[in-house]
Amino acid sequence: MNWLITGGCGFVGTNLADALLAGGKSIALLDNMSGRGAGENLRWLRARHGSDWPMIEADVRDADATAAAVRRYHPQFVAHLAGQVAMTTSLANPRLDFETNALGTFNVLEAIRLGSPETAMLYSSTNKVYGSLEQLRYDESPTRYLLVDYPEGLDESLSLDGSSPYGCSKLSADQCCRDYHRIYGLKTVVFRHSSMYGGRQFASFDQGWIGWFASESLAALASGRAISICGSGKQVRDVLHASDLVRVYLQAAGRIDEIAGRIYNIGGGMANSLSLIELLEHLGRLIGTQLSIELQRWRTADQKVFVADCRRAQRDFDWRPQTDFRQGLSEMLDWIRELNRARRGAA
Repeated sequence: MNWLITGGCGFVGTNLADALLAGGKSIALLDNMSGRGAGENLRWLRARHGSDWPMIEADVRDADATAAAVRRYHPQFVAHLAGQVAMTTSLANPRLDFETNALGTFNVLEAIRLGSPETAMLYSSTNKVYGSLEQLRYDESPTRYLLVDYPEGLDESLSLDGSSPYGCSKLSADQCCRDYHRIYGLKTVVFRHSSMYGGRQFASFDQGWIGWFASESLAALASGRAISICGSGKQVRDVLHASDLVRVYLQAAGRIDEIAGRIYNIGGGMANSLSLIELLEHLGRLIGTQLSIELQRWRTADQKVFVADCRRAQRDFDWRPQTDFRQGLSEMLDWIRELNRARRGAA
């Protein structure tokens, strides 16, 4: 078995599984199927690649089921993508969040340590391990906040500060991955992701903001209503397309012996950074209308700016983002339109 993908029917897992199957790799997916769109993603993968690969319906919170999957398949790589991903959910149910993200990751690490110690693990972490970043200096333009002291974005030397239940649970998992390399010699790599988007992302108000606002822009085009955004709209993220995201995992896997134990900030970089206001301006141009904005209160622990400095990944495994956000947004809109047409046809 080449790869076991936890959260394999989520956005990242589905795109990674699709690329691996297209490349002739053997895979197994593990997913509890609770995520939005998980069933549709699984059907999509089977329609494209058949069903001659294992799909394990299980939860990483279940240590026995997780260990059994690792023992059975002895994968060369585990892409650990399963997790609780919504900040709002972590605030409403911090126990679920911690058990899924921290304990679930611990279960995967223990499954590898005890059942298949030669397996490498690539972990999907988050920029939220750096907290709200209130200590940084910011400037302000008419459309965005600016990082005064970091023209290339934020690198991995930034101080850690969980700053929310979600940030703390992911930070716990993030550091466990690093320590399992130090203490037990496991080949672990951590990716602290910025914003990700692309096909197979069933976004919601709580998670997947590029997909969510792309869907909202199409709905606003039909209805003429305003689009609600939290905060001033000037908060900035760098956005990374699914095709570039998949290459992170594939290229890192190819250098696993050299990069084991390391942590990487991964995003679209400064060239692919957008504020909410700028995103809606670009979406409006793409769909041929000017979108109206309605401001709501700030979200808890929101960052004014996070843009990843990806130069360590470039040096270590020759990765850099290639998809310009303008092309990516156009493709995202096309995918949402196609999905909407398919759903109307099935109704």
